[in-house]
Amino acid sequence: MIGRDRSAAPPAALAWSVWALGASLYLAGFFQRVAPAVMTHELMAEFAIGAAGLGQLSALYLYSYVAMQIPTGLMVDRFGARRVLAAGAALAAAGSLLFALAPSLALAGAGRLLVGGAVGVAWVGTLKLAAHWLPPERFALATGLALAAGMAGAVGAGVPLAWAVGAFGWRAVMFAAGAATALLAAAIWWQVRDDPAERGYASWFAGASQRGARVSALAGLAETLRYRNTWLIFVAPQGMVGACLAIGGLWGVPWLVTVYGFSPARAAFYCSALMLAWAAGGPLFGALSDRLRRRKPFYVGGSATALALWALAIAPREPLAPEALFALLVGAGFASGCMVVGFACVKESVPARLAGTASGIANMGSMAGAMLLQPLVGLLLDLAWRGATTAGGVRLYDADAYRSAFLLVLGWMAVSLVAAALVRETHARQQP
Repeated sequence: MIGRDRSAAPPAALAWSVWALGASLYLAGFFQRVAPAVMTHELMAEFAIGAAGLGQLSALYLYSYVAMQIPTGLMVDRFGARRVLAAGAALAAAGSLLFALAPSLALAGAGRLLVGGAVGVAWVGTLKLAAHWLPPERFALATGLALAAGMAGAVGAGVPLAWAVGAFGWRAVMFAAGAATALLAAAIWWQVRDDPAERGYASWFAGASQRGARVSALAGLAETLRYRNTWLIFVAPQGMVGACLAIGGLWGVPWLVTVYGFSPARAAFYCSALMLAWAAGGPLFGALSDRLRRRKPFYVGGSATALALWALAIAPREPLAPEALFALLVGAGFASGCMVVGFACVKESVPARLAGTASGIANMGSMAGAMLLQPLVGLLLDLAWRGATTAGGVRLYDADAYRSAFLLVLGWMAVSLVAAALVRETHARQQP
């Protein structure tokens, strides 16, 4: 607590409400990230593209999102979270409106690119707010709850979005999402402050005494990269997040419709359940890690469990019983929630003044797997395509195509597990 009087800390309700506005942008970003999963046929028909084209359109969001992580970490460390989050929300609103109104694939892609880069500030900005406004022993819990907020956005992009797209069309729904994000930008600007000191309270930020000691962005980045855990936690979440977003967030719905004969709504429900389980796992792993002051056992155990359950779900040659498949997907999603522990671990592994930069690098890694796996799975599906199409000319892929494409996901998860096993334990102690 760095010698601060706990009674001078901001009221919990105020602190969590500030954090919640940052988490709301993360929610909106996750909605945008997952939305193409329930609009696959509409987008493929609208822009006359196959699986590889759809994978690229969806992944444009991730390309700019990942590219923004290190710059975001540097910006929030130097300028504070408020300005970065408000600007990100405003640009995300513009990108969503561009996507909704796009008359061509190129403009639709530009909209996705803008949205991804803009909401790319949400996760790191929210963690920065948590470091300033919440007690250190609540950081991993706050990280897990932020992930839960994101999953709430993913669930909204499941069955509710499928219904809304069917009722109003995908363009109208995306336009409404852009308008809502514009309102959020205004709320962040008016209500969020970078530090409790701006409201007359004591700060919880461990590096508050170092604020005057500014270093260049490149020097800060170079210093952060000298720590072993920075590199390992860049790699460790890639497989888990990649599996959840490449399958649950894009290819899961057409896979379940084709291989299991599910309706689009039922397939979207299964994928939403996966995301909800991911959301539930994050806060639990975070709270237990905070309570026991251990990071590595939760990270490694969760990663190994997620790999095993995903393998049982997607590797068999014969379709599973729907109940068994549901249980495996939910279990894999829940176990993947362990990835939130990595953000607490990497923050503690570097000096407090570099927390934003370290979080940005870690989040860049977490999204890198999904960024690459979404289009790569689409490419593998197109390579295995046997010529079948719907009446509207949309390509159909068989069970063998999906299984062979999904094996890439399992390989990536195995690499991530090795990285998690090499992480150094911090025992929940922040470097000064």
